[in-house]
Amino acid sequence: MISVCIATYNGEKFLEEQLDSILSQLSSCDELIISDDGSKDMTLAIIKRYAAQDQRVRIFQGPGRGVIANFEFAIMQSQGDFIFLADQDDIWLPEKTKTIVSFFHLHPKIDLVISDLVIVDEKLNIIEESYFEYRNVKLGLFHNIMKNKYIGAGMAFRAEFKNEILPIPPKIPMHDMWFGLIAETKNKSALIPQKLTLYRRHGSNASEINTKASRSQQLKWRATLIMALVRRKILKVK
Repeated sequence: MISVCIATYNGEKFLEEQLDSILSQLSSCDELIISDDGSKDMTLAIIKRYAAQDQRVRIFQGPGRGVIANFEFAIMQSQGDFIFLADQDDIWLPEKTKTIVSFFHLHPKIDLVISDLVIVDEKLNIIEESYFEYRNVKLGLFHNIMKNKYIGAGMAFRAEFKNEILPIPPKIPMHDMWFGLIAETKNKSALIPQKLTLYRRHGSNASEINTKASRSQQLKWRATLIMALVRRKILKVK
């Protein structure tokens, strides 16, 4: 069983395209979990319409504490063996779920994967053919602490991994960064080179490809991540 988790907030403009691209890949026993964090536009109406027509769509009221807490809440509701994260404004390419689930079956020791993405603008014109190449994505704990390359829009993990990543510590810069680092500490992460998502960039994205945060803020984030890993007894300080 697959669980797809979406954290929505004022996403009416592109949401239907994303929901259609996801639902077309799910079987009758899979689920699409949508946690809405108090949208003021037509997002909730769109979600309710889909839920009324498709029993696989499950709607929840988010905690109202931002995107990280909203994704955490959505993940907590998941019941599937494999959990996929999805942004509200992207488009999944055909074969995404099949490719990733097959990879998990072939690599039983891997807990978390990130598949490549095509970066597009709001009209789906290609900006970059490969997110992996554009961002020089590679595995490595300290490499990604220094300059995060993990991306939730291409991320999926096994249900058992929830015990490792939840609860998400306070003040973590972003949930996908935390998930990726924990998998790295256990050597249970992998990159899938296939481009399986159209990663849409527009004026209202909740995340940035290249952060605009100051150097001091980035240093604080790194310190927060390291201390959180230490407190979770994942990193040991000698």
